[in-house]
Amino acid sequence: MRVAGITIPDNKQLEFGLTALYGIGRSKAKELSKKVGLDPQKKVKDLSEAEEAALRTEIETLKIEGDLRREAQGHIQRLKDIKSYRGSRHTKGLKARGQRSKTNMRTVPSGISAKNRGRSTMGSGKKKVEKK
Repeated sequence: MRVAGITIPDNKQLEFGLTALYGIGRSKAKELSKKVGLDPQKKVKDLSEAEEAALRTEIETLKIEGDLRREAQGHIQRLKDIKSYRGSRHTKGLKARGQRSKTNMRTVPSGISAKNRGRSTMGSGKKKVEKK
């Protein structure tokens, strides 16, 4: 079964298979299947053509995949354009919601964030005093 250009895995239950679509989690998948009148535990491969069509039309009413990603990128771009603090954090590739970054970003792959470029792990975070 394909919806919005994404192939939904056949061997999974409907509740879990629909989560392959960006913007649909488990609760939304359960809600969709109940709305259409399907059992969330039913496998995707066991759906009839009519059930697939009903589910597809219900999913097409939602904002998923490309539209949702574009909207999220637009929100981030707006923050960058108005030069807000959160926008500047997004630009630098750092955490934007107040998380600690001194010690919890030790294993960020190099090139991801400006602060940790070229650094795979670090020590305790304290500077070592040189002995004379």
